Amino acid sequence: MTASTDLGTAMTFDSVVFRSVFRRHAAGVAVITAAGAQPVGFTATSLSSVAADPPLLSFGISTGSSSWPTLADAPFVGVHLLGEHQEELAATFARSGADRFGRSTGWRRGPHGVPLLDDVSAWLVGRVVARIPAGDHRIVVAQAIAGDPLGPGRPLLYHEGAFNALRH
Repeated sequence: MTASTDLGTAMTFDSVVFRSVFRRHAAGVAVITAAGAQPVGFTATSLSSVAADPPLLSFGISTGSSSWPTLADAPFVGVHLLGEHQEELAATFARSGADRFGRSTGWRRGPHGVPLLDDVSAWLVGRVVARIPAGDHRIVVAQAIAGDPLGPGRPLLYHEGAFNALRH
């Protein structure tokens, strides 16, 4: 691990240690979708509520993601909070090269043509208001314009490199 203590120079830190620290952080699992020539989507654990007034959320996406070219221009996004019964769906949207909107994925077109996944615990549609460069990622900020909090299931979590459910 290398770190500079001189605040005037760039800080460096071992990315393996960084990833290891965040594996210890349990996070809710979401799938982000967008409409394009073909619908796109990816599994995200970086989803955050930013503000209540106006209702803003954020998530990170790698500029190397196959979904990024569509999300780079998409005016609207779908945000789906997955339930513990949707581990396979989370894995499908996390897997590179997977047919994410194939026959095994239940979905429909929602407001503004955004793909909405079936049977999720909750969903939102957001209007993208900012895309902020952050290293090899972009932080996307969206204002919620539609949603439903009444889907089935308890939340699916990601911890220590695996999907998990809450315990009583």
